[in-house]
Amino acid sequence: MFVVISYDITDNKRRTKIHNILKSYGQWVQYSIFECDLTDTQYAKLRHRLSKFLKDDSDSIRFYFLGQCCQGKIERIGGEKPPDNTIFFA
Repeated sequence: MFVVISYDITDNKRRTKIHNILKSYGQWVQYSIFECDLTDTQYAKLRHRLSKFLKDDSDSIRFYFLGQCCQGKIERIGGEKPPDNTIFFA
């Protein structure tokens, strides 16, 4: 499954931990946004790992699931770097 994950975390230390976890599962595309191509098992593990770092009501992580028909319609303009397709699972 292709998932776009965005996060808004108030604490710098927790935000860094979440960013590092997400880096091991997908491609960092903007400051708080990752694109991940995951199996159901990988998604479940990732969601569980991330949920440990949510501490208050102001923190949030959102998961947007895109089907294959939508993946081909992703458009990027301006300042993009080539994607780093290296994925390391922790």
